[in-house]
Amino acid sequence: MPTARPRPEPGNGTSNRLDGRIDVVVHLGFAVLMVASAVRYVMRHSPADNLWTVALAIAVCALYAVTAVLVHRQHPDHRKQQLWIPWMVALIAAWAALVVIAPSFAWCSFAIFFLTRTAFRGWAGYVAGGATAAATAVGLFRMSDWTDIAMLLGPLAAGALLTLIYDKIERDAALQRKLFDDVTQAQEQLATKQREAGVASERERVSREIHDTVTQGLASSLLLLEAAQRAWPAETAHQDVRKATDLLRRNLADTRSLVHELSAPGLETGPLPEALEHAARQYVETVNIQVTGAPRPLPSEVRHALLRVTQSAVANIKLHAHAEHASVTLGYLPDAVTLDVFDDGRGFDPVAVPPPSANGGYGLRAMRQRVEQLGGELSVESSPGEGTIIAAQFPLTRLADPANTLKEAL
Repeated sequence: MPTARPRPEPGNGTSNRLDGRIDVVVHLGFAVLMVASAVRYVMRHSPADNLWTVALAIAVCALYAVTAVLVHRQHPDHRKQQLWIPWMVALIAAWAALVVIAPSFAWCSFAIFFLTRTAFRGWAGYVAGGATAAATAVGLFRMSDWTDIAMLLGPLAAGALLTLIYDKIERDAALQRKLFDDVTQAQEQLATKQREAGVASERERVSREIHDTVTQGLASSLLLLEAAQRAWPAETAHQDVRKATDLLRRNLADTRSLVHELSAPGLETGPLPEALEHAARQYVETVNIQVTGAPRPLPSEVRHALLRVTQSAVANIKLHAHAEHASVTLGYLPDAVTLDVFDDGRGFDPVAVPPPSANGGYGLRAMRQRVEQLGGELSVESSPGEGTIIAAQFPLTRLADPANTLKEAL
């Protein structure tokens, strides 16, 4: 049983539309050539000869129409594909008889050839195409009274040439479909990875925001309440409770802001030194704020990062440093802005910092990620008993230059 060609898979709409246009041209060409050949034959032969030949030509046209429709509508189910194969076999047999009897119809062989290659693949396609070429060769050789060898070899050579060309087109089309599928699959995988990376990035960002606002505020409030519990009912205990209450209120405001817009109140419009001072003195009331260089407007993402780094660094001073003095220095350079947070506390070994856990350890990592996301650098200078300096620097020219931003994205 010949092997039926499976219906092209949906998805490559351009290829399907192109195949459809080629089929239409082939079918119209067959109809025009059949009419022209029939007229030519009728004009050159007697009515007695015309009757049976024209009847056979009509039968070929009917078989061609039915086969073309069935091939176009072939179903993926293998059993239903078998329904049109007998029609194709009958068409080839009827066509072979017609072209041998009336070589005037030989020009229609091209349409028959393309229909056979559309219907069959593999050895079945070669057999069907070869039968069409052989029948045409015999008909033309007969028309030359079996004397012109070119009439015999010409259709065979044309059939072989068309077979090679058709096979090359099929291989190229199959390669194109494979490349199209590979590109589509790669795009889907890239989109999936981008979505996953976006989710991970958003989680990191929200984690940093929560750490720099909610976690630090709650930790400081807890220290104040524990101190008040130890000193109760002394006046200092009442002061610690009031401080803890104020800090919790500000923490609640920051949390609401985080939920609604993930930005700090007054950050976008208020003076940056005042915003830094407000953020730092939530945790250490005696912190000293200094500004060096000529202040100028900064990108909102840099202002936001400066505020969060200040909050996180000063909160660490409150929780861990036990310092007597602390300072925050904001520096404006020609092409960068710097932030230095200093304390004279007990210090630590930056190399020995434990990894993040349920008990904490996210502060330095969150600060570093926040700074590096904007192309900046964060350094920590500290040693036991020598205090700590946390220094951050943000380049401004790269952030402001769209060409650099595009280059980074590429």
